[in-house]
Amino acid sequence: MNFNASRNVGQAGGIRKAKRVSDVAAMGAPSPSPAFSPAPAYHPGYPPAGPPPPYHEGIQLDAGQDFSTPTPVGNFGYMGGYPQSPMVNTAHIGSMLHQPIVQDMALQYGNQLAAQGREVVQREINKYVPVSRLRYYFAVDSRYVLKKLLLILFPYTHKDWMVKYDQDSPVQPRYDINAPDLYIPSMGYVTYVLLAGFMLGLQQRFSPEQIGIQASSALAYIVFEMMMYLVTLYVTNTSTHLRTLDLLAYSGYKYTVMIASLLAGLLLGTTGYYCSLVYTSCALSYFLVKTLRLQLLSGAPAPEVSPYAGGAGGAGARGGGAGGAGGTKRRVYFLLFVAVTQPLLSCWLTYHLVPPPAAPAAP
Repeated sequence: MNFNASRNVGQAGGIRKAKRVSDVAAMGAPSPSPAFSPAPAYHPGYPPAGPPPPYHEGIQLDAGQDFSTPTPVGNFGYMGGYPQSPMVNTAHIGSMLHQPIVQDMALQYGNQLAAQGREVVQREINKYVPVSRLRYYFAVDSRYVLKKLLLILFPYTHKDWMVKYDQDSPVQPRYDINAPDLYIPSMGYVTYVLLAGFMLGLQQRFSPEQIGIQASSALAYIVFEMMMYLVTLYVTNTSTHLRTLDLLAYSGYKYTVMIASLLAGLLLGTTGYYCSLVYTSCALSYFLVKTLRLQLLSGAPAPEVSPYAGGAGGAGARGGGAGGAGGTKRRVYFLLFVAVTQPLLSCWLTYHLVPPPAAPAAP
C-alpha cells in the first residue's frame, strides 16, 4: 500500500487528517511472541548447567555437595545467635581500675556492704545477747571506778545505799555509785589471772598451761555461782527485782577482795594474806548485805489485810500475811547465802597461790 500525502489535501487546499488503517492484511502479519516457559526447578545435588560464571573460574566445585539447610550445631560456650566477644585486654582493665571515679564507686559499694553486714550481725546478736542492756553496765568513768573500789574495801562509812532511778530505768553507774556495773568485775577477772601467773612464776611453778587453768577455773566458778543462785531463787519461789546481770555484777566484786589479798600475801607473806583476806571478806559481806537488802526485800508486796474482814476472811488475810512474811524470810536467807559464799569462794581461789612460809634454817 502506497501512501500519498497529496491525497490528504482537500478541495480547499487544507490538509486532511490521516485515516487509520484497519486492514491487517495490508500491514502484514505481526511477529509471533515467544512462548512462556518457566525456569526449571533447582534440584540440589546436580551440577550447574553451562559454563561457570566468571567469578567461579578456577574453583573446583563438589558435585555431590548438599546445599540444603544444615542442621544447627549446639554451641555450649556462647549463646546461639550472638557473636563471640573478643578477648578483653587486661592492661585496659587495670588502667580503668586506677581511675578515681571507679575507685570511689568501689569504696561506696564496699561501705554499703559493710553497713548491711553490720546490721545483720547486730540483729542476730540482739536475739541472744542483750547488747543494749550491757551498755548500761559498762557506762562508767575513772571517777566512778575509784569511788566504787574504795566503797567495796571501806563500806562502813557509806550511808546512802539506795539506787537512783530516772523514771522507770536506773541511772547509769557513772552518775550513781550504788548502781551495779560489769566493768570492775571484768577487769578484776583479767587482773586476777595475770597476778596468779606472776605469783606462780615467783614460786618456780609457772607454765603456759597455768594461765589457761587459772582462767578456766575462775570462769567455771562464776558460771557455777550463777547457776546456784538462779536455781535457789527458782526453787524457793522468791521474787526479786534483781536481774541476772545484776547478780553477775555483785558476784564479780569478789575479785577486788582476791587481788587485795594476793598483793598483801606477795608483800607480807602468809600472815599478811590471811589478815587481808579476813578484813576484805568482812567488808565485802557488809557491802553485799547493804546493797542487796533494798533490792531483795523490795520484791512482791504482801497482800494488805482489810480492817473490815472478819471470820474466815480475817483468817485468810492473816494467812496471806504469813505467806508474805515467809517470802521475806526467804529473801533474807538468800541474802545471807550470797554474803557468805562470796568470801568462801575468794579464799578457795587464792589460797593455793600464796607462797608457803620459809622453813627455818638448820642450826
